[in-house]
Amino acid sequence: MGTYAELTQGSVWYDDQGSGVPVILLHGGAVDSRFFEHNIGPLAEHLRVIPTDLWGHGRTRDRESDFSLDSFAADVEELIEQVVGGPAHVVGHSIGAEVALAVALRRPDLVRRLVIVSGGLDDPADIHPVSDEQIEQTVAFLGARYGEVSPDGEAHFPVVVRKDFELSARGPAFAADDVGAITARTMVMAADDDLLPVERFVELYRAIPNGELSIVPGTSHFLLREKPDACNAIIIEFLTRDPVPTVAPIRRAPAAPAP
Repeated sequence: MGTYAELTQGSVWYDDQGSGVPVILLHGGAVDSRFFEHNIGPLAEHLRVIPTDLWGHGRTRDRESDFSLDSFAADVEELIEQVVGGPAHVVGHSIGAEVALAVALRRPDLVRRLVIVSGGLDDPADIHPVSDEQIEQTVAFLGARYGEVSPDGEAHFPVVVRKDFELSARGPAFAADDVGAITARTMVMAADDDLLPVERFVELYRAIPNGELSIVPGTSHFLLREKPDACNAIIIEFLTRDPVPTVAPIRRAPAAPAP
């Protein structure tokens, strides 16, 4: 069912299921929180799950301006403050992963643990200009689904898709030095056949001081839908349990005591 939070920049749709420690779910571009339909139920057996539709997506109306990570992040931060009233876990996929990183950097006080799915450190070589063909293909693939719930109507979907692609095409959102400031325990999760090369996800994992890495085999950018059981198990364990004391730590080996 869900409801709307009245935020400074406008209303944003969200749902609230389960109980316990809250976790915010942030979807990627051209889709909405229904992307997590195979994840919400299992997660809600252990956590309070709050999926939201970023503005312009799903049940949240579009606004006149272009999409930006800062505008998305500002909404998420205010949603956490209004609905949760304190810090929450944040799980983001694709563009939602970039938004999650932005929230963790802008408001570390609002983030307990962070799960970054299919979000890596972009290389300029991976960035390409937006093409009409890209937009047309995406509209054909997902337009009807958007029209099922959007208050703006299916005819508005090409505008949203172009804004999503233009956001991604503006260049790398974060450098290794940027994400090195993230203090939250962070899981970097990706497919072994994702939109970015696996090396980009490894770079992100290495750049975050308290990072962990999970590459899900035999999956693509839609890994949360392709292997939901495997992905849910990894995410639930990460969000509900403390790190295990590893037998032979190298990256996480305790620092030598000062002389």
